[in-house]
Amino acid sequence: MAARKTGFIVGAVAGLGVAAAALAGVGLRMSPASAEAPHLIRASNTSTMFAPPPGAPMSFADIFEQVAPAVVSIDVTSKIDPETLRRSIPGFEGLPFDIVPKQPKGGNGDDDQDQGGSQPALPKQQSSGSGFFISPDGYIVTNNHVVENADKITVTLTDGRELDADVIGRDEGTDLAVVKVRGGGKFPFVNFENSAKPRVGDWVIAVGNPFGLNGTATAGIISSYGRDIGDTFVDYIQIDAPINRGNSGGPTFDTYGRVIGVNTAIFSPSGGSVGIGFAIPADVADRITKQLINGGKITRGYIGATIQNFTQEMAESQGLTQKGAIVADLVPGGPAQKSGLQAGDIVLGVNGAPVTSSSELTRAVANTRPGDLLRLDVVRGGKRQTVDIHAGVRPSEKELAATNDNGDEEDGSGSPSAPAAKAPVVLGMGLIPLDAAARARYSIPANVSGVAITGVRADADAADKGLRAGDVIVSASGVAARTASDVAAAVDAAKRAGRPSILLGVSRGGRTLYVPIKIEG
Repeated sequence: MAARKTGFIVGAVAGLGVAAAALAGVGLRMSPASAEAPHLIRASNTSTMFAPPPGAPMSFADIFEQVAPAVVSIDVTSKIDPETLRRSIPGFEGLPFDIVPKQPKGGNGDDDQDQGGSQPALPKQQSSGSGFFISPDGYIVTNNHVVENADKITVTLTDGRELDADVIGRDEGTDLAVVKVRGGGKFPFVNFENSAKPRVGDWVIAVGNPFGLNGTATAGIISSYGRDIGDTFVDYIQIDAPINRGNSGGPTFDTYGRVIGVNTAIFSPSGGSVGIGFAIPADVADRITKQLINGGKITRGYIGATIQNFTQEMAESQGLTQKGAIVADLVPGGPAQKSGLQAGDIVLGVNGAPVTSSSELTRAVANTRPGDLLRLDVVRGGKRQTVDIHAGVRPSEKELAATNDNGDEEDGSGSPSAPAAKAPVVLGMGLIPLDAAARARYSIPANVSGVAITGVRADADAADKGLRAGDVIVSASGVAARTASDVAAAVDAAKRAGRPSILLGVSRGGRTLYVPIKIEG
């Protein structure tokens, strides 16, 4: 099964965008926080100063002093792809050739230098992020996006030493990576906190390398656990602390100096910090990094299904009350298809645990091992049943992306238009049989069956939901649709059942999605 939302920035490099918050180690023990107002302390008859409420530290200095030596800056050198460079040079966008500045020979022995004058060396890109030691022998945790394209990694310690480092392992799914400094040594390190967990509202500290300013510390609070920001395998901790570009990969500490998370993203409409960041929880980071250090490849379960959220509105259209996940498409020959799962099935549980979103289903599957049995509780045609699937091995993110390259391409039909005059109109949509002429007109492949939309009335709910000419309705209320009459009959049946909307299966660009459309009066 195979998701970052607008406004979320991932990328720890200075000059890209990324977020992080961090602190780790063993720190100062604080009493429970209180909601009391600040206390007034009389320093003399003429002066008054404010003290924080009980439980809030007067200063973070003791904590910072203990954990800061374990936090490092990570500087990465990587080659710039010529195509990327061509697109990035102002005034040269769209030229039919690559412009690659020739670098002077520096005698540094790089094998990509121009040795004979025939090929200019590729220019280098510098970026930076954060990380932290988790062992005395030099293992460092950071974000995958900090080091994934690295040719050279330099780690800068708080005492100013610069050490070369190598990538030990990376995991795209959680955006975690482990690097190790060369040459050995004994380094200060911090520990993940997997048991005790700060409450929402508790203080946290972020230490990192924002904008190349290593050793920067910021403080804030935990705002929420279990944030879903569109990533597949992580329920993020929301950290409300000032974190910026370059903080990626740094730790988030509690007031005991323990690592509770690894900073990886910020919410930023402008690209700068607005004080909202997201950290990978310590238990996830600890488990993944241990596997990477031990040389293990991160293997996740896979059933070969494309899913989407089964929302409250969708549930109402089906006469249900529970949210879940709906199967949109199946990978041919994949575990789900072989086991009898069908497009349109509504998944409400896995192995006895409820599922309320597509993310929950994806994580439940990913957390299994290949070969494990997954028992899915599904609703099909209004009836509950169980589908047993043996998990396969999830392909890499690049392999999955390659299979979806054409999924979001426009079909040339543009924005929704008014229904064609002769096409039957259902719910504000002009519908015609999917004959050879319709397939040619809208470039619809032969393996798609249904009824084609010729246009959508501007004031219709279908237009508000984004349906447009060229889309194909493949099902209505879980029943295959071949004509406009099939869709109309499903609408009438939903009206008689007192449902406010009808769930349509819609094929676009080779993908299927499910859309609830309100029934017009």
